[in-house]
Formats: sequence, C-alpha cells, structure tokens
Amino acid sequence: MSLDITPPSLGQSERNAADSAGGLPAGGFNALVPEFDVIDIGRSLNFWCDLLGFRIAYDRKAANFAYLEREGAQVMLSQINGAWVTAPLEPPLGRGINFQIAVSDISDIAARLEAAAWPLFRGVQDAVYNVGGRDVVSRELLVQDPDGYLVRLAQSLPPGELPRASAP
Repeated sequence: MSLDITPPSLGQSERNAADSAGGLPAGGFNALVPEFDVIDIGRSLNFWCDLLGFRIAYDRKAANFAYLEREGAQVMLSQINGAWVTAPLEPPLGRGINFQIAVSDISDIAARLEAAAWPLFRGVQDAVYNVGGRDVVSRELLVQDPDGYLVRLAQSLPPGELPRASAP
C-alpha cells in the first residue's frame, strides 16, 4: 500500500527558511545525520522524545521539521511532503536498515517503552561482538518507531562484564 503524499504547502526554500525555535545541537552538527520521513510529526516526536529520551535541538513548525539529539546522537524528522521522495513510500518505512544509537542507560528507555505499552521488535538482550580480536559486550533493545524505522539502542558494557543469558 503506497502512501498518498500531499504536495508540500511550502517549497524547499520556504521550508528551509521557515521560522525556527531552538538552536544548534550540543557540540555542533554530526558528520552524518539521518533524516526520517514521517507520516505524523507529532506522533514521531512523542516516540523519539518522550519514549527514547531525545530532545529537540531546533524545529521549524511550519515545515513540520525537527532536529533531535540525545547523548551525541542526532536525527532529523520531517513530515512527508514529497520533496525528496525517490520511489513510492510503503509502510513500514526504512526497510533494510537499522539505526544503532549508543545510550548510557538502556533500562530507563526500556521502562518508558513498557509503561507506554510500546511493542518491541526485540527485548533487552546482551550481544557479544568480535572487534579486532577482542570481545565487546553491548546490551541492546530493538524497537520500531511509528513509521516502522528499526532503532537499535545499545549500551556498552564494561570490559570483562559477562553478558546476561538471553531468553530462548
């Protein structure tokens, strides 16, 4: 099922120049910042800010755009407007990619998702990765945002900490 996309009420130049609240992200702009086309900017902001703990660095409300940050991670949300759509969009959006976001405490996020009864793609599990001949342990949680983008939240564990056994 392809989404019906309403042509933007503002052209790209007007969207870029729309009034903005907030300021530059802490530490400046990252070298790579994914921009997610979203169906409903309000619902997406609820998920990313209220559940995952991001904050709005700046937004342009008239353009349905927000630039978010959390612990050095940065993402942009833009309500679908058809300006940069390269092919028909079909939910779930973002198929074939997952976005790993490093967090300092995954338990806080897991608790907020549970309190909101938000479905998890994969609950909290420990994963061991071989990195240059050394095992690195990451406590991870996978969840889809309202549009189906797969987000992998990962908390690095101290060297030598044994991973928790995964549920069968």
